[in-house]
Order: sequence, then C-alpha cells, then structure tokens
Amino acid sequence: MNSASSPKPERLTSLDAYRGFVMFLMAAEMLHVGQVSEHFPDSSFWQWLAFHTDHVAWTGCSLHDLIQPSFSFMVGVALPFSLMSRSSLGQSRAQQWVHALWRSLLLVLIGVALRSVGEPMTNWTFEDTLSQIGLGYPFLFALGLATTRVRWASLVAILVGYWLFFALHVPSPEWKAASAGVPSGWPHDFTGFAAHWNMNHNSAWAFDLWFMNLFPRVQAFIGNDGGYSTLSFIPTLGTMLLGLIAGQWLKDRDQTKPLPRLVLAGVSCLALGWILHVTGVCPSVKKIWTPAWTLFSGGWCFLIMAAFSMVVDVQGWKRWAFPLVVIGMNSIAMYVMAHLFRGFFAEALDTHLGKEWALIAGTPFAPMLHGAAVLLILWLILLWMYRRKIFLRV
Repeated sequence: MNSASSPKPERLTSLDAYRGFVMFLMAAEMLHVGQVSEHFPDSSFWQWLAFHTDHVAWTGCSLHDLIQPSFSFMVGVALPFSLMSRSSLGQSRAQQWVHALWRSLLLVLIGVALRSVGEPMTNWTFEDTLSQIGLGYPFLFALGLATTRVRWASLVAILVGYWLFFALHVPSPEWKAASAGVPSGWPHDFTGFAAHWNMNHNSAWAFDLWFMNLFPRVQAFIGNDGGYSTLSFIPTLGTMLLGLIAGQWLKDRDQTKPLPRLVLAGVSCLALGWILHVTGVCPSVKKIWTPAWTLFSGGWCFLIMAAFSMVVDVQGWKRWAFPLVVIGMNSIAMYVMAHLFRGFFAEALDTHLGKEWALIAGTPFAPMLHGAAVLLILWLILLWMYRRKIFLRV
C-alpha cells in the first residue's frame, strides 16, 4: 500500500495529554503524599489524597490503581493510528509484524531489567507494566488487523475464558498461606465462591509456582509479594482491546462522533464490572486483573479518554495540556527515568543544597518538596528532549 492511498494521520493530542497525565500520576509517587498525610490523621483531605496516591491492598479502586489500566488502554488506542502511519510509509504487513514482535520483546526485557535493578542477578519476573503489555502486544497487533466483530468476540472469549480458568481451579488441600508468600494476618481473603480469587491461592499463582521456577533465581519462587502474576497479561490484553476499539472510533475525522460511544462504553463497562463484583460472580481485583477489574477499570479509561478528547480535540483547549503532552510524547523515557534516576537526583539535591534544605517547607511537607524538585528535574529533561524532537520509541 503506498503513501498516496494512505495519508499519514495527525497525532491525537488528547491521547498524548492522557498519557502524560497517567505518567505524571505514576511519577507523583515521589511526592510522598502518604508520608505527609501521617502528620494530618484527622484531615479528610489528606487521607483522601493519600488513598488515591497508593494502591488498594486487594479489592477496590483508587486513582493510582488506574495508572496501569490506562497505560494498557492507550496502547490499544494508539494502534489504529500506528497501523495507518506505517502503511503511509509503505511498510508491508510482514515489516509491520517484525516491528510488532520486536517491540513486544523489548517491552518485556525492559520490564525485566527495571525489576532487576539492585538485585544480585537477573530478576525474571513479568508483572511489570511494560512486560505485561509486551506479552500481550502480538495478540493485540493481530486483532488490530481483524474485523470489529472478531475484536468483540475475542474480548468476550478472553474475559469468560480467564474467569473459568480461576473458577475451575481446585486448590491443593496442603496449601498454607505462609508457604505461598501471603503476609501473616492477611485480612483481605474472600469466602465462598469468590475465594477462587484469593491472594496466591488461585490458578494464576499455581501457574507461576511452576513457570517462575524455570528461571535461575536466588531462591525458589513461592509467590509474588503483592499477589501479581504473569498470566495477568491475558486480561490485560482485554484492556488493550478495549483501547483498540476506542482508538478505531477516534480515527473518525469528526471528533464529536466518538464521544457518545466512549461515554456509553465507559458507563456500561463500569456497571458490568461493578455488578460482577457485588454479586460475587467475579471480584474486582487489580493485582490479579480479574475480568471484573478489566471491565471496571476499562470503563474509567473510556470516560477519561472521552473527557480528554472533548476538552483537547473538540473544544481545542490545548495550551493547558502542554506540560502533560511533554511527558506523554516521551512516556517510555519518563517511565525509565522515574525508576532509575530519581534516587540519583534526590541525592544530588542533598549534596548541593544540604540534607535539610527541604525543611524550608516545614517538617510535614519536606518529603513532598524534595520529591517535587526531583519531579521538576525529570520534566525539564523531557522538555529539553521535546524541543529537540528526541523521542524514545519502542
């Protein structure tokens, strides 16, 4: 297919802004809001803010819990535009497949590398956001070439199949919480049918008990500290597929047309995910990415995408979003820097300004000022890259 028949699409500014917003939420861990909130135990505002800047223990949802679903969702949103762009450059389908597989491998390996920082040897674990996206990306790419009917059917198959995978699991009668890595006194176990989705006592954990021990390790794998699992990439693919559906809608040149669909899809997914949870059919748990969580978090992603599209694309209010776009157009750079360099810059600030410099904000807010300074440094690096058109792509 030549470039004449496939014009290169314009960038979707709302997507860059949404991606930047999500990466900012991830990097905002540096602000240590939870630590600050400890000084204000009676403040509903600080306790609310602390809740939404951290993950829930098991079931439930905070704003922080929507970071990974949003990042996964946006990979799907971007795919139709990426396919159009590569076709406009004259790339064959085979070339596009090679790129997709290479991208998948790189994402997995970057995730493993980041999880190995500070470890005595390679930490072969695949629950990192990038690794999870990488594992599912070849399947997403294949679905990007499929019809709308196949995409919806695949979404249903993923959710129902993964639900059955857990629901039909028969745990070993010899299972013990301590030997599975479950924290002592863990208070978040479900009872009855929902117990199929308890921490490190489910089919995905049983798979990892075999799979993770195929790799060289310092000590045998008994369970992930947070309950995360490798196979979560399957329902994460469902989240990316929701994004792919949204991206296909957003390709319409008239940006007002997709908005009702995005809102309707968002409300419907939220309702269905909530119903599955409250009825006990399928608990909504982010850490093992249950089908109910795929729908519930996907609903929020649809609505947030709709909000950014309305404000940025339809209304044309783009100037306010520039700081987010700077981050969003270099999201991989921000992800890597936030994991690797925040400690370096934090120490550099203390070296040059003195270890007590952040106390100018007062003892309660010193950690927040310190983290904000590091976050500003990272953003300025991204601004420098943006102005010189240096964008890290995978």
